Amino acid sequence: SHKTFRTKQKLAKAQRQNRPIPQWIRLRTGNTIRYNAKRRHWRKSRLNV
Repeated sequence: SHKTFRTKQKLAKAQRQNRPIPQWIRLRTGNTIRYNAKRRHWRKSRLNV
């Protein structure tokens, strides 16, 4: 579909953010992060673009 460059940029950023945390981060000393809390599913929640 036809989209503006700004919309495309926003979608690209959302795609980058929507990934699990790397495994090596879990191995760091004193680490409490277990998973990415801001994970988004395309069907469950909409992106305001």
